[in-house]
Amino acid sequence: MDNGPRDHGPSSVDGELEASILELLASRAATSSICPSDAARAVGGADWRGLMEAARQAARRLVDAGEVEITQGGAVVDPAGAKGPIRIRRPR
Repeated sequence: MDNGPRDHGPSSVDGELEASILELLASRAATSSICPSDAARAVGGADWRGLMEAARQAARRLVDAGEVEITQGGAVVDPAGAKGPIRIRRPR
């Protein structure tokens, strides 16, 4: 019997981050964007900084699902190559 680690997909906090991103975008104008830190703060409260990479990964999954776009300097970028600050917006 193999008792090694298994990939069970996104954790519950990952799902919360994805939902938070979508809720934050839904509550703003269609042309608005958010920072991953907005979702991290909504989910993590005072401990939000530890969720920053998870929030960026949640945004990448939502890009893959066609739910959002990731931008830098106002231009859509490939999430795999995005370095530094990013913004998340609804697809246009």
